[in-house]
Amino acid sequence: MASKSKISKRLQRFVESGVCKYEAGSEYERELERLADEVANVEIADKQRRFFKALSDVIRLRILKLLEVREMCACEVMTALSLTQPNASHHLGILERAGLVKSRKDGKWIFYNIADPKLMENMHKLGVL
Repeated sequence: MASKSKISKRLQRFVESGVCKYEAGSEYERELERLADEVANVEIADKQRRFFKALSDVIRLRILKLLEVREMCACEVMTALSLTQPNASHHLGILERAGLVKSRKDGKWIFYNIADPKLMENMHKLGVL
């Protein structure tokens, strides 16, 4: 990643070239930072990263497909996909942290289901599931 002063020097040269509508590099730099905070917010981007990471694995996609059919206990997911308990827990945890599935405990059993069926419906419409 380039240093702040190097970026500022480049931006200043860009402003001075006349291509840019701004006359002051520092004014334009603040505008670009404001724009980044507004449309490319770090916290939102991190949430989106978790969401897309959750969808980037074949096992997790298969788990979502199973949970679309019905709520399942973790042991059912393990059996259906021939997963070990730690592997199933890992994948279910990623899906849960991404907000794609939710869990409920019933005695010693943990059941998982789709957190937002409307989201799943929209992903089907987009052709991503």
